[in-house]
Amino acid sequence: MTHSTQDIIEGDVREAIRRGGLDPLRDREAVQDLVRMAIRRYAAREDDDSTMMDDLDSVSQQVLDDVAGFGPLQRFFDDPDIEEIWINAPGRIFVARAGRSELTTAVLTDAQVRSLVERMLQWSGRRIDLSTPFVDAMLPDGSRLHVTIPDITRAHWAVNIRRFVQRPVDIHELVPTGSLTAEAADFLDACMVSGLNCVVAGGTQAGKTTLLNALLGCVPSSERIISCEEVFEIHLPHHPDWVAMQTRDPSLEGTGEIPLRRLVKEALRMRPSRLIVGEVRQAEALDLLIAMNSGLPSAATLHANSAREAVTKLCTLPLLAGQNIAADFVVPTVAGCVDIVVHTATARDGRRQIREIAALPGRVEAGVVEIAEIFTRRGTVLMRGTGFPPHEDRFAAAGFDLPQLLRPARAAA
Repeated sequence: MTHSTQDIIEGDVREAIRRGGLDPLRDREAVQDLVRMAIRRYAAREDDDSTMMDDLDSVSQQVLDDVAGFGPLQRFFDDPDIEEIWINAPGRIFVARAGRSELTTAVLTDAQVRSLVERMLQWSGRRIDLSTPFVDAMLPDGSRLHVTIPDITRAHWAVNIRRFVQRPVDIHELVPTGSLTAEAADFLDACMVSGLNCVVAGGTQAGKTTLLNALLGCVPSSERIISCEEVFEIHLPHHPDWVAMQTRDPSLEGTGEIPLRRLVKEALRMRPSRLIVGEVRQAEALDLLIAMNSGLPSAATLHANSAREAVTKLCTLPLLAGQNIAADFVVPTVAGCVDIVVHTATARDGRRQIREIAALPGRVEAGVVEIAEIFTRRGTVLMRGTGFPPHEDRFAAAGFDLPQLLRPARAAA
């Protein structure tokens, strides 16, 4: 099979796509049918021998990947074990499996990298250029794309594609993976059903969004969830009443930007039963605390290396909202609003594990928020601590016996 033959078949398929008005990334199955028809038409024009047909079969997948996929990278998207793909340079393409990185044999050109990124961004409607050298976007399969271009990078486009291989329906599905124990899962399930405010903390690639998705799977179906994110990552296909919103970048004229703070404020006008903020990084922490303080059960993710550091960060980020926001207001508000902090991390073997589950009883001592240890990991075991969460009345109203749920004998067993 010559390269020109592949070009002929691919050109035939692209022309059929234009005539049919198809979106190749959305209508992959339809494009696959077009590839089959183009192959049959080409075979009818040529000698019908078995060797040529074998070659045509082998080129079919290449054409499909080029037209309706992401070309040489598509094989990584088709691999269910690959968690992340990143390009440092056209000849240095890496993937991650089970938390460990591998240098692949794939080699692209600068032009191919730019063409692939443009195709990925076309679906999301976002852009990248010299005036906007960074971009975050979502791909059709739900993967998250991040791109940085020169002169921010030294010479080549830097591309990161974070895939969501594991999409648990609820927190109990993470027990067999070793992320947490059945006792801890039962407790977190009860926290979400009872309407406690929860913060999921951890480092990059620690599984914060996966864990948040699992926690939200425990929310009763009668509740209305409104989620706010920079890029769509939260995925709740089984929840009947869920509205997802993401930020918007400014236009070429510098207008039309929708920041995360605006989304949080608008979400409060949409009759939510539960507010979710995908990633708290800046002043939107203040709006989250205000929502929690108003009695609206909420959850969020946050970059932090421990539950204590997460609480400290939550006491600091709201100060970015303006000079009129004082620590004397923020610290007791955090202590009184945030109920549970779950810290997750990546172990040396690449597995994601919950390291600790802490509660905030609502007390502040010398400007420091008190933290109670509910579960903590000692070695490889997530063990019951000595603390108790606040709002035992909420657990009781939801039908849970909190002392029974956290009895030491059960954890030891």
